[in-house]
Amino acid sequence: MVPCGAVLWRRLLRKRWVLGVVFGLSLVYFITSTFKQEERMVRDRNLLQVQEHEQPIMWKVKFSSGNSSQLSNQCRNSVQGKLLITDELGYICERKDLLVNGCCNVNVASTKLYSCDSCLPNGCCSVYEYCVSCCLQPSKQHLLERFLNRAAIAFQNLFMAVEDHFELCLAKCRTSSQSVQHENTYRDPIAKYCYGEYPPELLPV
Repeated sequence: MVPCGAVLWRRLLRKRWVLGVVFGLSLVYFITSTFKQEERMVRDRNLLQVQEHEQPIMWKVKFSSGNSSQLSNQCRNSVQGKLLITDELGYICERKDLLVNGCCNVNVASTKLYSCDSCLPNGCCSVYEYCVSCCLQPSKQHLLERFLNRAAIAFQNLFMAVEDHFELCLAKCRTSSQSVQHENTYRDPIAKYCYGEYPPELLPV
């Protein structure tokens, strides 16, 4: 035995005016959702334009003098170097002289602090680890702040995630689009890791 409610519902669905009402409600819902989505897109676009033209980007990078706020015995370091490693205190050492806590062994003669050995005056270096070590000099803070203050919106995704001087130097020294020309050739094939405000000079092809 089919319930009466089900029978009535089927009969209603056969009526054209019921189908018209359902279709009309669906159409209204679709139009309303589309307008709301467009309003959100316009609002987001306007907010981005206001940020780009009227307000500086609120970078959250923290600088500390010589990274002296290091409270624990552990160090972050540049990790990937096969021969050299730079720790967050600014020391650069051979990988074999890295201590178990992640810090360079400062008692080894070859360990150097804030070394710019492979770097040019424009802030571009031929060795990534030297770039990071040189960038960590406390005197480079103003240069990095100037770069951040002038950095384009395009750099937000790259630099908004960094939180301190060490992370900023790691990110800044990595090879990026600033170091290449025509997307596949280094501007300077030797000094391609840069912490400076400007990319390497464009070399003739």
